[in-house]
Amino acid sequence: MPQLQLPIFATGMNVINANLGYMCTGNSLTYFYGCLSVFTHDVDDQRSFRMITSQFYANGSATQAEICRAFGVSSISVKRSVKLYREKGIAGFFEEPRRRGAAVLTPEVLQDAQRLFDEGLEISEVATKQGVLADTLRKAIRSGKLHKPIKKKMRVSNP
Repeated sequence: MPQLQLPIFATGMNVINANLGYMCTGNSLTYFYGCLSVFTHDVDDQRSFRMITSQFYANGSATQAEICRAFGVSSISVKRSVKLYREKGIAGFFEEPRRRGAAVLTPEVLQDAQRLFDEGLEISEVATKQGVLADTLRKAIRSGKLHKPIKKKMRVSNP
């Protein structure tokens, strides 16, 4: 006959359900299953929080409603985390987010724009000739993808 586990939680522990709880000590958050510590992470570590709560749900240790109630998070955020956990596993929470590359400033456009800047044209003139927005070129200059030659000051001589 299987032996039942009594829900024994230490003082100061926040209860998620009858078997699962968490305790915040200092700058770390520790999760307990019964009286056994199962995971610890930094309070500000969102990726680890999303990963462990998804794992609790996927393993059947907690329901989405219990997680939402215990931590005050929205149900859709829990659902998204669980979907990520099921598709990519634990590694999915710690990979860098995919970002779209430069669609307008291709290497050819950058090279041509730099040639026009070297000829002494202004940003607005280069933008018109390249068919891109002037703000796009300004951002490229600020990020270092392009550089605009410094104009030489002319000296005025007095007769």
